[in-house]
This record gives sequence, structure tokens and C-alpha cells, in this order.
Amino acid sequence: MHYFAYGSNMSIPRLRARLPDATPIETYQLSKHRLCFHKVGQDGSGKCDIQYTGQAEDYVLGVLYELNPDDKKELDQIEGLGKGYAEKEVELSSMTGQHCTAWSYYAIQTKPGLKPFSWYKQHVLFGAEQAGLPASYIQMIELVPATEDPDNDRAAVQLAVYPVS
Repeated sequence: MHYFAYGSNMSIPRLRARLPDATPIETYQLSKHRLCFHKVGQDGSGKCDIQYTGQAEDYVLGVLYELNPDDKKELDQIEGLGKGYAEKEVELSSMTGQHCTAWSYYAIQTKPGLKPFSWYKQHVLFGAEQAGLPASYIQMIELVPATEDPDNDRAAVQLAVYPVS
């Protein structure tokens, strides 16, 4: 089954720490949406959302994954399906002109002005860079204000999926 990841799950190490069999396919674009960090996270910080705008100039870039259908229930629980996110089918186009349909999560609990924790933003940036997203798109993510997580242990656990350099 195809899953469109546009936030922290773009990071292959992050998603594979959750679902070891997740296989990245290619970078895709979702039109008429914009990337926001206004989803209320379980920890109170801002998480990513694909907000529908209906505007032709708006788009979200992300990674299309092939998932084992048996893993969807696990990811639904991790992502909080029904408790902050809902799911929808999305029509995507790739940079090579391919089109496909996938499912993705979208926020149902949002709050303007939320900031992501810096570790969460780091997941999103790592995934964007790993996917080879355009520099202008990566810069847009870099400009999102973030805040430090007061729980240093949580931040360390979150970033432990990356090799120490």
C-alpha cells in the first residue's frame, strides 16, 4: 500500500524505526495544499499538516512509501489516527511525471501559532534533504520557528535514530 509522508516520516531512519519494512519509492507532490506545523501534538508542540488551500500555486512535497498493509494499524496508532489526525486519499504527481493515489494523514486538531520542537523539525529537515527536495523548499522548512523540548530525554530518544557523526 502507498503512504505519502510529508513531515517527520519523510526521514527514512525515523519511519523505519517505527516500521522496519517501509520502502521509499520516490518524491511526490500534493497540489493545492500547504505544509503547516499547526497540528497539536500529543506533547503539546506543533506537528506537520497538509492543509488544503485549493490554490493552484500551493503544494506539499513528500516521500511516497510502500508499506506492508499489516503495518498500517501500527502507524495509525503511532500517529494518533482519530486523536489529532484523520486520513484521506491523495492524488500525487512525481517529478518524473508519474501520477498515483496514496493515503496520508491530515490534522483534525490544529492551533495557530504552535511551534515544533527542534528535534521534530530536525526529523522533517533530515527527510527533506535525504529525499533531495529543492533547496527553496528546504529553506522554507528551515525558516519555521522551533522551540527546545523541555524533556531532554525525549529529545535524545527521538534523535537516537540517526548515526552519530
